[in-house]
Amino acid sequence: MNFLAHAMLAGEAPALIVGGVIGDWIKGTLPGTLPADLAKGVALHRAIDSFAESQPAFNLSRSRVSAARRRYAGVLVDVFYDHLLAQYWDTLYTQPLDKYCDAVYGMIKERLSELPVSSHAALKLMAQEDWLSSYARIESIADVLARMSRRARQPNPLANGELEFLADVEGFTSDFHDWLEDTSTFCQQWLKVNI
Repeated sequence: MNFLAHAMLAGEAPALIVGGVIGDWIKGTLPGTLPADLAKGVALHRAIDSFAESQPAFNLSRSRVSAARRRYAGVLVDVFYDHLLAQYWDTLYTQPLDKYCDAVYGMIKERLSELPVSSHAALKLMAQEDWLSSYARIESIADVLARMSRRARQPNPLANGELEFLADVEGFTSDFHDWLEDTSTFCQQWLKVNI
């Protein structure tokens, strides 16, 4: 869901970036069938997700989501934060977003044969449609949420979920910057201990 954030927070090591992006496709204990370096990226992905559960700004963003969509607040906030990361990319990083995303797609392509077959179609589509860069546009976020809604097994209110973001852009933006600062620090500490 928040592929861009997981890639960026993984740092500069290609295996950690790829592992961060594919984390949602990997279930069970690690390393499982993954090479050890990719498994570490997935472990970091999981650590970030766990950290977010108790991170104050993330939880404040969850509380901004209306009661009608509250059950899916975590999913929505993940998507909103990728949108904000893409929008503010140029103020946070020197490498242009499109160049960064092209590099991430290249890293994934190099390791595709080592990734679960169930992820291949989506990862190829991610590169073809440039999902990561597209997150900067609210129309793309609307499309992501509509597709997620259709793929879910049960009826859900994810479609039109971008309206939650548009109802409180300033609040979500403030939360995002606080979350990004805290989560970046968390990742730096995690990497010191685990790599």
